[in-house]
Amino acid sequence: MIKRRVWQRFVAHLDPVLLMLLGLLLLVSLVVIYSASDGNWFRVLAQMTNILVACAALWIVANMPLHYLMRAALPAYLLGIVLLIAVAFFGEITNGARRWLNIGVTTIQPSELMRIAVPLMMAWYFEKHEAMLTLKNYFVATLLLLLPVALIARQPDLGTAILIAASGFYVLFLAGISWRVILTFLVLIMASMPFAWSTLHDYQRHRIMMLLDPAQDALGRGYHTIQAIIAVGSGGIFGKGYLNGTQAHLDFLPERTTDFIFAVYSEEFGLLGNVVLLSLYLLVIARGFVITANASTYFTRLMAGSITLTFFTYAFVNMGMVSGILPVVGVPLPLISYGGTSMVTLLLGFGMLMSIHTHKKLVQT
Repeated sequence: MIKRRVWQRFVAHLDPVLLMLLGLLLLVSLVVIYSASDGNWFRVLAQMTNILVACAALWIVANMPLHYLMRAALPAYLLGIVLLIAVAFFGEITNGARRWLNIGVTTIQPSELMRIAVPLMMAWYFEKHEAMLTLKNYFVATLLLLLPVALIARQPDLGTAILIAASGFYVLFLAGISWRVILTFLVLIMASMPFAWSTLHDYQRHRIMMLLDPAQDALGRGYHTIQAIIAVGSGGIFGKGYLNGTQAHLDFLPERTTDFIFAVYSEEFGLLGNVVLLSLYLLVIARGFVITANASTYFTRLMAGSITLTFFTYAFVNMGMVSGILPVVGVPLPLISYGGTSMVTLLLGFGMLMSIHTHKKLVQT
């Protein structure tokens, strides 16, 4: 009886539907990483470690009362900005980008913190001004978004900058910014395209050009896109079978355990496997929208909606990148790709979703 009570208290704040869906996706991750790494158990064990750490973070946040999340918004945002500035001056340069900060014990990527801190801060700001929102409030919130996005784009890390910009835009949209303002902003973006093009790094411009015609440099900058498209298409309806993907196991696919893991999955499991994976993603997103719709406060609705829509953006950008309909921007496939930082960030967000859902139920009870 005591053990049962302890177990009930342990899982009291975990949403069983969302937990089951996340568990299935994490299981898929281990299966595909084993194949993509040519049966490297060390890589699989490392991913299991990443999952355990991320699940611990999820459980902690899911059990955190909602007012704690609000209190953490401003400190988390300010800490992230300070770390991003530190990266600009003292960060380690890897592959031509300054994204990592050595803190002695380990190295961290501060931009990952901002994936949660930015929407959290913006939701907190709108909550404080909910009674009378004006255009000024939307302008201030936009500045809160543009500052970290500019610092991250400067590293350069265009993929993460896009994701953070999207998460912040979703908060603005859910907070009720008018369509007139959105359309005006889009017109300004289109008008600034020539200037923006001139500020891009050479490799970023080449990635966009390769999207239009990857065959113009098939053995160079277009190689990633071409090989990924071949892998996705060669899977057919039923796939080539587990561990039988030729593009991956003959080393044609680059970054096959991280950014291009969807190509490995598509080649081995085919269209039917993709339908299963997309169904799991859609069910997670649908559950997130249910939690958003039933959220009890303005802050929690903004936060839950942003987390859910950002997760959708993760999946859409990665699959579009691998399929050749979007430029290669270095975005991992959520909950599937190998990596610890993105896994922790994603499950932190889902921990917040569970906290929003279960604490609302406890308050009603």
